[in-house]
Amino acid sequence: MIISSVSFSSAAFAASYDINMPTGSASPDAPFFWQNEKSGLATGDIDIFVGDTVVWQNADTAKHTITSGTVEGGPDGIFGGSNFISPGQSYKFTFTQTGQFPYYCLIHPWMTGTVFVTDGAKIINQVGKTVGDGSTTFNVEYFSDRLLAVSAIDEGQKSITFEIVGNAKSDDETLKIKLPSDLIDGPFVIFIDGKKITNFEDTDESDISTVTVLLPNDAKLLTIIGTSVVPEFGVMSIVILAVATTVIMLASQKSGFKIKL
Repeated sequence: MIISSVSFSSAAFAASYDINMPTGSASPDAPFFWQNEKSGLATGDIDIFVGDTVVWQNADTAKHTITSGTVEGGPDGIFGGSNFISPGQSYKFTFTQTGQFPYYCLIHPWMTGTVFVTDGAKIINQVGKTVGDGSTTFNVEYFSDRLLAVSAIDEGQKSITFEIVGNAKSDDETLKIKLPSDLIDGPFVIFIDGKKITNFEDTDESDISTVTVLLPNDAKLLTIIGTSVVPEFGVMSIVILAVATTVIMLASQKSGFKIKL
């Protein structure tokens, strides 16, 4: 269920990357056979996330194919095929599963590459350890080109502030973070470097809120304010308190004293 007012979908945040087949790549003596615009390297290997698209552009004067599989094992039929990509044309494929996907050109078998697809998840461990008695913690998953670290949890404001670390490695500004409702519950108000933003997506599923925002490359702090935040007392503390209360009540009944709780 989408609970923010934003109308875009998650697919809007998927990235597309070009791999060019440069002039002369049809020759086995060419200095390089690919131009990878994501990494800037002369390689057909590329690392992407699930949902990303790779576009192979033929900038050569010869026809090529993009055929998934290996020269030794032959085509595997996952993407591409035997259709020619003429000069000036392209072929694109969106990867929906994790894995390693080798490919090559049927006409020029020295042209090989591999698409490495991951889910892109990073983990912030033991979020909530510094709050209350520290026994209620969560491992928070997120997907981003940059790193996050928790800098503060404000119980009064019901907020969590994340420090955004490092420089962006690509033009993809997307941050997708999964927040357990027991850690912080929505609806949310979000600030980036102290400025309130409204163009974010928030979806709920199985007690997990997935928040998607676009982080400017120079962003340093992300603050998410909810309606509740990780409780002051952990589960074990609540159990101990309940047991202690029961013991006191039983003792008071036996002794004849009345204790008001």
